[in-house]
Amino acid sequence: MAETMRIYNPFPPVNDGNARILILGSLPSEASRAAGFYYMNPRNRFWTVLSALLDEDFAGMPIDEKRAALSKHGVALSDVVLSCEIHRSSDASIKNPECTDVPALVGDSKIKRIFLNGQKAYALFLKFFPSYKEMATLLPSTSPANAKTPLAELTRIWGKAILPFLQA
Repeated sequence: MAETMRIYNPFPPVNDGNARILILGSLPSEASRAAGFYYMNPRNRFWTVLSALLDEDFAGMPIDEKRAALSKHGVALSDVVLSCEIHRSSDASIKNPECTDVPALVGDSKIKRIFLNGQKAYALFLKFFPSYKEMATLLPSTSPANAKTPLAELTRIWGKAILPFLQA
């Protein structure tokens, strides 16, 4: 059986209080934890999708500029899981999760919609935060594990979902 370890999400939410949307993943991957920020696995398409949608070169930005650009566009970023037992970066292996305080993130904010990056994030979100179901939208994962969805299709789906809330 694969060895699991208790992992703690090392990243604070990216949220300056003016965000209109919140994007939640499940938990940062090993590559992201090693690199010091969300979605830093070079095969994850998150920054490529956001770059196309928001006309920013997120992939080429240092972390502090990524934070500033997200804020500029009204995007808050975090994960559903604060800590859990997990094997490597496998969402399917997540056990005994403790969750981020989503109500505190949304609270009195300007956030109108919560987007979940992938099935696991969505399932955990609905389990732990059922009262926020009406605000939640499942989006196909940008993870390399979801390589079956071509980049152009991923970008189209994400754009159709998030852009109306950012252009309002």
